[in-house]
Amino acid sequence: MKLLEGKTALITGAARGIGKAIAMKFASEGANIAFTDLNIDEVGMATEHEISSLGVKCKGYASNAADFDDSHKVVDEVLKDFGRIDILINNAGITKDGLIMRMSEQQWDAVINVNLKSAFNFIHAITPIMMRQRSGSIVNMSSVVGVSGNAGQANYSASKAGMIGLAKSTAKELGSRGIRVNAIAPGFIITEMTGQLSEEVRNEWAKQIPLRRGGTPEDVANVALFLASDISSYVSGQVINVCGGMNT
Repeated sequence: MKLLEGKTALITGAARGIGKAIAMKFASEGANIAFTDLNIDEVGMATEHEISSLGVKCKGYASNAADFDDSHKVVDEVLKDFGRIDILINNAGITKDGLIMRMSEQQWDAVINVNLKSAFNFIHAITPIMMRQRSGSIVNMSSVVGVSGNAGQANYSASKAGMIGLAKSTAKELGSRGIRVNAIAPGFIITEMTGQLSEEVRNEWAKQIPLRRGGTPEDVANVALFLASDISSYVSGQVINVCGGMNT
């Protein structure tokens, strides 16, 4: 039997990158997939088709994850379309890097709202559903910089540190209802965004990683599958680094 057979996963920001890799991995293990992105454009439609081709139900939803009311509306729509929500992956995120002394209020607010407030929005909306089901797994996508910090990324680091605190606190609140909450802290993962960096920059990154390579979205998806499935039924309130040994 597949690990997620009969379950429904809601994954935010999953039209591409790590979110898409998680959706594909979950679908391959039998989960029906609801995913969000700011706009369901041609890329989002292609993702929906690709996931559906694995033999599961899949639907993409246009959503501003940073908007409280919009997030609740999407969760209501997903529940109506799928009947239940067993897994929530809070993956939506952006970067607006800059040194703190030059960082604008807009840069700070945008990153905190999309990366951290979005997770609150979706957890707030989905908690009553999972409480009625008396089961559920929530995973917040943090980052190694949320654990160790990084110059030039004060807003991003703060948002990702917040994702850890949110996961740990929510795990304590919801555990008695059978709901587990954890966080994943990826390191240098090779995606479209990091692919735009120069080869020199990528090589410098690799030198800082004990495994001497960047990770893949699939590396992160494998850990997300562990946390979403019943294999990790006694794991809650934890942070798993997927970073090739950067944070040891």
